Amino acid sequence: MTREARQQTWARKETAPLSETAFTLLVQGVLDYGIFMLDPHGYIISWNAGAERIKGYSASDILGQHFSVFYPPEDQASGKPQWELETAVADGRLEDEGWRVRKDGSRFWANVVITALWDEKGVLQGFGKVTRDMSERRAAQHALSERRRLFDHLVQAQETERRRIAWDVHDDSIQAMVAVGMRLELLAERVPETYSAELRRLDTSVREAIGRLRSLTFRLHPPGIDRHGLVDGLSSHLDDVVGAAWGMTYSFDHELEREPSPETAITIFRIVQEALLNVHKHARASQVDIQVRSVDGGIVTRVVDDGTGAPMSQDGSREHFGVIEMRERAETAGGWWSMYSRPGRGTTVEFWVPSPGPAPADEAS
Repeated sequence: MTREARQQTWARKETAPLSETAFTLLVQGVLDYGIFMLDPHGYIISWNAGAERIKGYSASDILGQHFSVFYPPEDQASGKPQWELETAVADGRLEDEGWRVRKDGSRFWANVVITALWDEKGVLQGFGKVTRDMSERRAAQHALSERRRLFDHLVQAQETERRRIAWDVHDDSIQAMVAVGMRLELLAERVPETYSAELRRLDTSVREAIGRLRSLTFRLHPPGIDRHGLVDGLSSHLDDVVGAAWGMTYSFDHELEREPSPETAITIFRIVQEALLNVHKHARASQVDIQVRSVDGGIVTRVVDDGTGAPMSQDGSREHFGVIEMRERAETAGGWWSMYSRPGRGTTVEFWVPSPGPAPADEAS
C-alpha cells in the first residue's frame, strides 16, 4: 500500500464514528474513574474496571444492587442517595463531594457526578454515574491547611515575643537609661569643669544608646501593622523610617485583591523591613521602590534600590543573618524569595507568599 493510500485509510478511520463496542471497551478499561450506569430506580446495571478498583466490588458482586450501598449509614438514613437521583432528574445532573464506602467498609473521599439519561421521547432510561477517589488530594489539602495553621501560630508566637521584648526594653532599659542621663546632666552642672566635660560626653553616649534602643523597639514591634493592615503598615514605615529618619526618596505601588490575613501581612512586612534595612546599611542608595501585587493566589513583593548593586552570596555560605531570615520567612510561609543585583545598577529583592482566602467549611457528607 502506498503512503497516500495509508493516509486516506487512516483519515477514514479517524472520521468514522466510534462503534458502540469500541466505546464500551473504552469505558470498561478506564481505571482512574469509576463509571457505571443505574436503572431509573438506582440499581446498578453496568460496572467498569475503575469502579472495581476504587470501590472494591467486582461486577458479579455489585450488579443488581442499589447504589445506596456506597453511602455511609448516616447518609442512607437521611435519604441522601434518593435525593441525589431526584436532583439529577430535576437539574439534568448533580455533582457532589463526600464520604463513600468501599466493599471492605473503609471510607474514601469521592467526587461524584450523576447524569440523568433520557431517550428521544423524553423517557428516563436511568443514570450515568462517574466517581473519582479524591482521598489523596483531600489529604494533601488537609496537610497544607495544617501547615498553614502551624505557620500562623508560629508568626503569632514570634510577634507576641517581639512585642514583649519591645515593651520590656521600653519600660525597663530605656527608662533606666533616661534616669541615668538625667543624673549625669545634673552632676555635670555641679562638679568642676574638669569633670563636667567628661560627664557630658557620657551623657551624650547614653542619649545615643537610648535612641538606638528606641529604634530597636520600633523594629521589634512597629505600631499599626497588626491593626491597620499591610498597606497602611508599609506606608507608615516608609514615611517614618525610610523618608523621615533615613532621608531617602521612595515610591510605593500596591494592587491587592484583598487584605491578607494578619499572619501573611506580618510576614510580608518583616521581609520588606529587613530588605529596607539592608538597603540603608549596605547599598548606599538614594531611592527605593516598593511594589506589592496579588499574583497566582498570593502576593508578590519587590524592593528595588538604586545603590551600588554589590554582589551578595546566594548559597548561604557567606550570607548575613538578615538575608537568611528573609529567605526563611518566605519559604516557611510556603513561598519563595530571591535577590539579584548588578554592579552600579542596584539590587532587587523579590518574593512571593501565598495568601489564601477564608477556608470553606469542610463537607462532612
